[in-house]
Amino acid sequence: MNALMIDIEALIRPNIRALKPYRSARQDYSSGVLLDANENAFGSAITFEGLDLNRYPDPFQTALRSRLAQLHGVQRENLFVGVGSDEVIDLLLRIFCEPEKDAVLILEPTYGMYRVAADVNNVRVDSCLLTDEFQINLEAAKQRTKADTKVIFCCSPNNPTGNLLNRADILSLCARTSAIVVADEAYTDFAQSEPLISDLERFPNLVVLRTLSKAWGLAAIRLGYAIAHPQIISYLMKVKSPYNINILTSTEALKALDNTNHVQRSVASVAAERQRLVRELSTFRFVEKVFPSDANFLLVRCSDARSLHRRLAQRGIIVRDRTSEPKLENCLRISVGTPEQDDLLLNALRELEQ
Repeated sequence: MNALMIDIEALIRPNIRALKPYRSARQDYSSGVLLDANENAFGSAITFEGLDLNRYPDPFQTALRSRLAQLHGVQRENLFVGVGSDEVIDLLLRIFCEPEKDAVLILEPTYGMYRVAADVNNVRVDSCLLTDEFQINLEAAKQRTKADTKVIFCCSPNNPTGNLLNRADILSLCARTSAIVVADEAYTDFAQSEPLISDLERFPNLVVLRTLSKAWGLAAIRLGYAIAHPQIISYLMKVKSPYNINILTSTEALKALDNTNHVQRSVASVAAERQRLVRELSTFRFVEKVFPSDANFLLVRCSDARSLHRRLAQRGIIVRDRTSEPKLENCLRISVGTPEQDDLLLNALRELEQ
């Protein structure tokens, strides 16, 4: 596929193109005798690693974006950092989708926040079902993509099904439409696949989402990021809140990014436990199917998922009931735990089978 000629500027909502963003004090100066931002010059009652918690953080997240860009072999101008990937999803809808006029396309079953974010922004949601193998139905997706379809969400590995979407199918969507194609790769560290970041230069309408919540084990600090064409990144920077990433999050993220060995160990541990769970879960009479997974969770079809979900919860084992979603009748989503946690799950299931 050759590089596409897409006018990103033409895709931006007119009011966002014309928007004059708020200019915060720290965009101009970050050192000196700082009497410009009405901060408390007498400091805070708490301290954290010698940081000036009374001062506003870097609104550009320069150090963090530079480190993430280095990790992925891109330029800082290709990278935006958000309060989890959810903030990025919301901002993309605000930038590209006119409320009550434009639409997004989601490929179901998939991550529920795409629909929620669209509903919050009063943007129509069109849905296209994945195939029985949980892959993109390209012909159906093409038919559901209209002139007012501004964003298409592709989750790969997909949540809650766990499988990678065919890479060629995602790129085909990029090539077939001028809509923004969002490839949410939150779980990609657990998969044996080439990330889509290498295709950004050919497809300026491709936005890749990543997070530190999964393989990096940092769900509590709420940090996600987008890798995309610099023009898209510039608009994300334009519409975000002035200080969306706090200094505590940035500091902890930077420390974690210097410890890639932990991620490698975690991924290896998840892969081993995932394989064990597939093997063990398949032996239970009430388990009808354990679906293949490229993520840190398994989708499991049971004879009575809601009853099993309730009975496990009564024993303190909490899994996710997905049975109300399209194509997922009687399905539970089970996260891969530590060996000790997985033993508790399996022992509880053995008790229930008796």
